[in-house]
Amino acid sequence: MKSKTPRRALEVPAGEAIFSAKKKKPLPHPFVLDALEAAHPETRPMFGCTAVYVGEKIMLVLRDKGGADPDCGVWVATTLDHHESLRRELPSLRSITVFGSGVTGWQVLPSTSPDFEDEALRACEMILAGDVRVGKIPGEKKKTTPRVKPAAKSAPAAKAPKAKGKAPKAKAPKAQAKAKG
Repeated sequence: MKSKTPRRALEVPAGEAIFSAKKKKPLPHPFVLDALEAAHPETRPMFGCTAVYVGEKIMLVLRDKGGADPDCGVWVATTLDHHESLRRELPSLRSITVFGSGVTGWQVLPSTSPDFEDEALRACEMILAGDVRVGKIPGEKKKTTPRVKPAAKSAPAAKAPKAKGKAPKAKAPKAQAKAKG
């Protein structure tokens, strides 16, 4: 029987942990959170980005994927009803493209816009002022009902033959017959 040779421990340079914590990406567009500090915003990961909540409402999503991604910038949570009026105050605002073509409730202030920081700060001012056009309360996740597969078709069950005519009457017990008689 062969004896196993002991494995050598990895040599770790002094001052480094073997299991180092995963390095977090820097927060995209941190000036936005600075501007919202008075509203005590909370952040949560969302779509590989950073969602910004004030109270129970999602207000913004901060996205910076680098490169030529057209949806990098500050996403604004709103509804179709408010798009036109918001564009008057935030001219570079447009629909995001990451979810496909078409108009969505999510609008983006693209980071490639020459007025990006000014418009993002203006959106923060709107949030601090309680502008109802910005922010949504996330809906509950839809519960999907499991799809029931139709039963497999099987041979029809054999039916009992039907009796012709009337069914015979049940006979009365003898005790009842004597009482009548």
